[in-house]
Amino acid sequence: MLEQLAGLYPHLFGAVFRPLKRGIFQDIQAAHPELFEREALKIALGIHTRSTRYLQSVAAGERRFDLAGQPVEDMAPEHVHHALLEVYRRKKARSTEDLLPKLRNRMMAAFEASGLTRDAYTERVQSRDEAANAILQEAFAEWSARNAKDEALLRAFEASGQTLEAFADMYGMVARTVGQQLERARRVAAAAAVAAARAPAAATAEPADTAPAAPAT
Repeated sequence: MLEQLAGLYPHLFGAVFRPLKRGIFQDIQAAHPELFEREALKIALGIHTRSTRYLQSVAAGERRFDLAGQPVEDMAPEHVHHALLEVYRRKKARSTEDLLPKLRNRMMAAFEASGLTRDAYTERVQSRDEAANAILQEAFAEWSARNAKDEALLRAFEASGQTLEAFADMYGMVARTVGQQLERARRVAAAAAVAAARAPAAATAEPADTAPAAPAT
């Protein structure tokens, strides 16, 4: 059945796996009411979406695609996070390499891409798996330490009045690396400013006694 799906939708099930929009099962049934038996289709899609290749596309943070091959919705941060963990577990089982540093870096890249605050992101992605939660906290610790160094470097650069090249040479550093650190520090500062500006609005947007909207299905 997966071969049939690849033939019908090579842009989703072919050489490159794309994350599928929620409700794709119903969409396929509606498009091919006589072609696929309901339970068999459900099983096939389950096998597909649990495959490592599919999880890698989710872990990359790609958007979800519809049957026409159009990106129609963003990937939820928690889906990216849990896909990262599952891909890591599968690779770890057959590798002697220490994959944790890469996992922590990818976790923080996913966090930054989410646009959420640290607390909001943690609330979305944490699970009952304490080991996984510990890895996330280790990643945040590294991220915070790196940001502190970047911020100190930015302050020193701005106070120096030097060009990037002169500043880097003064400290025996590579100008390109320094430039990347400075840009990262500015990006983090800008994101923090946006998050701080949003916080008061979020606090007053909905009265405390107002029930939240029902979740989308």
